[in-house]
Amino acid sequence: MTQGEHYRQGEIECIDALRSALGPDGFASFCQGNIIKYSWRYKHKGGKADLIKAQQYMTWLQEVQDVAA
Repeated sequence: MTQGEHYRQGEIECIDALRSALGPDGFASFCQGNIIKYSWRYKHKGGKADLIKAQQYMTWLQEVQDVAA
């Protein structure tokens, strides 16, 4: 996922650093928490943008599960 430059340090995206630092189980839990957060608040804060973010975290969670299978 390519974000704004504030999500990068050199060639490394923050999400990739998190994935590496947390390992598969920790990253899956991180994604699950963000799915809940963005789904919870979308009506009151971010609207459709929050649903899109929740969807992205769901995709990453699915990728973690695919690798573990």
